[in-house]
Amino acid sequence: MKNLKCIVLAALFCTVLSCKKGFIEGSPQGQLIADNLATQDGVEALLTGAYGLLNGNQTGTWGNYGAAPSQWLFGEVASDNAHKGSSNGDQPNMNLIEQHSPTSTNDNLANIWDRCFEGILRCNNTIKILTALQASGAGKFSDSRAAEIQGEARLLRAHYYFFLVRVFKSVPMITEATTTAAVDNTKDIYPDIVTDLTYSVANLPTTKPKGQVGRVDKYIAQAYLGKVLLYQKKYTEAYTQLNAVIAAKPDLVTLPYTDNFDIDKENGPESVFAVQNAVGTDGTGGDNGNVGDMLNFPYAVACCGFFQPTIDLANSFKVSAAGLPLLDGSYRTNPYVSDMGLSAAAKAAYQVNTSLNFDPRIDYTLGRRGVDYRKGYGPMPGDSWIRDVGNAGPFVVVKNVLDQAQIAAGTAPGSTNVTGLNVNIIRLADIYLMAAECAVENGDLPRALFLVNKVRARAALLPPKTVVGGAPAAVYRVSPYPSFPTADYARTAVRMERRLELAMEGHRFFDLVRWGIVKQTLESYFGFEGGYFNYLKGINIEARDDYFPLPQDQIDRSQGVLKQSTGY
Repeated sequence: MKNLKCIVLAALFCTVLSCKKGFIEGSPQGQLIADNLATQDGVEALLTGAYGLLNGNQTGTWGNYGAAPSQWLFGEVASDNAHKGSSNGDQPNMNLIEQHSPTSTNDNLANIWDRCFEGILRCNNTIKILTALQASGAGKFSDSRAAEIQGEARLLRAHYYFFLVRVFKSVPMITEATTTAAVDNTKDIYPDIVTDLTYSVANLPTTKPKGQVGRVDKYIAQAYLGKVLLYQKKYTEAYTQLNAVIAAKPDLVTLPYTDNFDIDKENGPESVFAVQNAVGTDGTGGDNGNVGDMLNFPYAVACCGFFQPTIDLANSFKVSAAGLPLLDGSYRTNPYVSDMGLSAAAKAAYQVNTSLNFDPRIDYTLGRRGVDYRKGYGPMPGDSWIRDVGNAGPFVVVKNVLDQAQIAAGTAPGSTNVTGLNVNIIRLADIYLMAAECAVENGDLPRALFLVNKVRARAALLPPKTVVGGAPAAVYRVSPYPSFPTADYARTAVRMERRLELAMEGHRFFDLVRWGIVKQTLESYFGFEGGYFNYLKGINIEARDDYFPLPQDQIDRSQGVLKQSTGY
């Protein structure tokens, strides 16, 4: 799918048409390139370039963390699910994201802004040159392929804009028709995102364009449109789109949970929209790999000990004797902290408490000492896999790590921390839970119950993880909810299920924002987690903290056209 030559060509074109003085101010030198690209091959190359920014990489493997498609930094570290990890002095600007005290010069903000707008420019130029080619009549595409190309480009543009608006809220809308040198950011751009996705739904086929697995199709467009409508609280319209995708896909219970995080099982039926990563085989080294997550490995497995699950997240997987989540927050009572805080002698004698009631997804989401990790590693050994336990705790990430036998073929030459594992943007369980949320808000509690219990029924099939000697590492229980007696209860259950199912996949903070519960959730979390980590004590959440400040260099460059987010 990814052809580096095409991506570089598209990047060159977009760079020429963009200018350091503004977003889209053109250069006369770009006209010759535009003329040369007004062919079918040229347009297809531009479209490939628009796909090329999905992995957040523009200029090399290092430094793409803020633009990671997994959104681990803004979606998880900014929430109650994850710590930045590593040591306090490594990537200190990330500490400010975790503590909700970023400034407008934070490099992670510039990173996602620049990469997403580069992707948007590539989409705009694809549409612009396609339109010129079709109008010329010479060597044009068939009408059906032209509509497909525009559908692909507009879906990708919607994706880049959605990433931006979730992080910054106040974002300028720039399309292929924009003619001014700079565009203000006071307009709500969600309607424009919906317009693009609606076009894509109408014009993309249910099969992959050109037979290439990494391209977007109608189901992706429907899922994405449903998600964006949900963010706007348009529950009835969102429900229609999400249910259409559910009806077209296999029963979730028949699809193994672990396939979502297995490089040998990529692009299966649950993977609705995934960023396609490749290493080595395409001749680009790691440039087309999962560069955004390259810091996020247990410290002894690969670089660099970032992205550690929180104590609060680990405890949220506790269940009652009946196998149901502890929706009242009582999972924090007598918290489980593995071997954290023990003396050296107690650590040496540590054994896993296998009598705790846990949802089995805990051990497929985070690694804990003494419990079997991914295939080939054996039990997670504890502190030796953690860069600084005192900075981020005793747990390590699991979902983005390869099985040991997959490392040789699945990582970039000389860079075992750059993998070819795809990143799921939307998977089927996410769609089930978004649809369940719509059902709750539409008053259809039986349907919400059905969808949530489907997710739980699949989780119940997970094989138990074990400790040394082969015994189960916990009393694993996942039971269906017998009923949703009220809308409030159902709402709480759906929200908890999203946390348990999708933890460490980039959704959590954005969910808290759209539910309007950032302040209460994070201040409660900081009160709990701050008991273990001093740097989290006493953090107060302000109204501004639902979003992040615009990069200062973009405000300066716009000469006052862009307005900084309120509160920054």
